[in-house]
Amino acid sequence: MLYRLFALLLLVMPVAAHADWYEASTPHFVVYADRDPDKLKAFATNLERLDRAIRLMVGGASAEMSNASRVTVFTVDDVPTVARLIGRQGVEGFFIPRASGSVAIVPEQGSGGGDLALKPLQILLHEYAHHLMWSLDPNTGYPSWLVEGFAEFNATARFGKDGSVTLGEPPLYRGVSIMGDVYLPMDKLLTVDSKTLDDSQMEAFYGRSWLLTHYLRLGAPQRSTQLSAYVAALKAGKSLREAAQVFGDLKKLDGELEVYKKRHLSISTLTGAQLAIGPVNVRKLSPAAAATMEVRIRSKVAVSPETVQPIYADARRAAAPYPNDVDAQMVLAGAAIDAGDYAEAEAAVDRALATDPKLVRALTFDATARMLEARKAKDMRPETWNAVRAILSNANRLDPRDPLPLWLYYRTYGEQGVAAPEIAKDGLNSAFLLAPYDYNLRMTTAAMYLGERNGTGARTVLRPFVNDPHSGAHGPLAAAMIEKIDAGDIPGALAMLSRKPEKPAAAGD
Repeated sequence: MLYRLFALLLLVMPVAAHADWYEASTPHFVVYADRDPDKLKAFATNLERLDRAIRLMVGGASAEMSNASRVTVFTVDDVPTVARLIGRQGVEGFFIPRASGSVAIVPEQGSGGGDLALKPLQILLHEYAHHLMWSLDPNTGYPSWLVEGFAEFNATARFGKDGSVTLGEPPLYRGVSIMGDVYLPMDKLLTVDSKTLDDSQMEAFYGRSWLLTHYLRLGAPQRSTQLSAYVAALKAGKSLREAAQVFGDLKKLDGELEVYKKRHLSISTLTGAQLAIGPVNVRKLSPAAAATMEVRIRSKVAVSPETVQPIYADARRAAAPYPNDVDAQMVLAGAAIDAGDYAEAEAAVDRALATDPKLVRALTFDATARMLEARKAKDMRPETWNAVRAILSNANRLDPRDPLPLWLYYRTYGEQGVAAPEIAKDGLNSAFLLAPYDYNLRMTTAAMYLGERNGTGARTVLRPFVNDPHSGAHGPLAAAMIEKIDAGDIPGALAMLSRKPEKPAAAGD
């Protein structure tokens, strides 16, 4: 089953004692592996070419982005290793989207099953397509079928040795649900919230969503303008049922799909010349970075009340031989923040900044530790919070396109219990536009709008949650809040948000 982990998961990935770790860096990805550096470079290059191919397909520009916003991909050996390490079966890869830096885990080898099996790379590409959809179009309330159809369409990308990328290959792992006689009728497919479907319906839903997406993109010249008209209707605020009117007779469309699925299906190949990408740089990591890689990964994705202290203990042991190494001290700082040892976190940050005074993530760690320390001490003194804001302002000057300093800056006012000024609100809105895929950041932005009695702004930010297949509890909450907003009850919508204080989103990264 494809799914995205938004909660923290238990992951313990052993690293060989003398493993050589490499980093491949591209404009949109940072990939880590203890594998052949040439293979790593090829893998990272393919990911970057896919990003370019999708953007060309949908007409999305490749805007300048912060290095901190790139997706970090960690590779492991195989699926049994993943299952053993995270303590659950059936997980072949996952993706965690967040403003502090999205993280993906992918095994190099799948669980077998031949050509008909879902491959780990396909999971990664599926999830990255979701990520890119949020990034390129943050405020359109896409229906479940198009969210998943778009992701499945891109999950089967084929990479040519000549630098080409082919999109639209059939997902053989969906063959039964695509070719079978049981499918969701079009009037339901176009309007259903997939979170309401059972397992058997979900299989039919995935297959039919891919088929409709493929048909409208590649297989139906007579309907070539309908998908763009449909999306335009959604952007204009039309309901799912109203937007579906662009397709005309839905029973006729169902019949066309039944004929189409039995045909030889088209594919779309973008040449290497079309997919010019930025540089792909590979470097060997330092012994300190390699020695702390295991606990670094665990600190990013495995923190829970049960694991936080063991992870911190491991981080202290791993980083101890490397007091002057930036990578080791950053791992220690993140783990210390999670464990509540703010003094040690600040000390580790100081050691990192002594080597690299312009390290933005060290500054956000420093600010986070100070925020949590002040919260714990119930310290609301202006001088305490102004010092935190000065750190975050410095981070923002160093990297204006990193969303995390902007978000944390806004959060300092709520933590202090004072109203945020306009500059902080503007910063939060900028952070949201830089990382619209972070659900907590989206909710914080909606709350800001509601606090300003701007129901229209809040509704716009909340609407994509409603039918998003991966929104979990955010979906029903957003729908209920929108109902309050539409009824003119802004205070009621704001009251629905939890008042439980959040932990600033910097620790463990």
